[in-house]
Amino acid sequence: MDDVKGPGTPEFFERLVQTYQTPLRRLCCVMLKDAQQADDAVQETFIKAYRSLNAFRQDSSEKTWLTRIAVNTCRDIMRSRWFVHIDRSVDIADLPEEYAESDPEETELFEAVLSLPLKQREVVLMYYYQNLTMQETAEALHITVSNVSRRLENARKALRKQLEGGNEA
Repeated sequence: MDDVKGPGTPEFFERLVQTYQTPLRRLCCVMLKDAQQADDAVQETFIKAYRSLNAFRQDSSEKTWLTRIAVNTCRDIMRSRWFVHIDRSVDIADLPEEYAESDPEETELFEAVLSLPLKQREVVLMYYYQNLTMQETAEALHITVSNVSRRLENARKALRKQLEGGNEA
């Protein structure tokens, strides 16, 4: 069985990069609100993953494991001293083209998601945009499933208020 390419092999890592590079870039881009910072975060994510590849016990899915690393990497970047001094206001048109939706309703919703507080934005991105389950989202963020549920509900309320409130004016 020479065909089996398990954790720790170059083929396994190459497959991880090919499979998850784009979704992780999307996640980092929205978390950091900056495409160049997102590229750096994804690169750092894969460096960290490569270094700990032999420690990956497959208790969680590859996607959950990499998402956890990416979220923590983005959090580290956001905590850095210089990050608080840069202008992170972002126009949706400035994001990579996979975010530049042509549908005005999708654009409005995405802009509303970008304006959510970080904890709510994280769960919305993972659950709705990364298609992680509540359990996988909880594992990636190191929180309980009930916490994920609560944050999603709060995010839905905030989005509903923001989107409905914008139409009433």
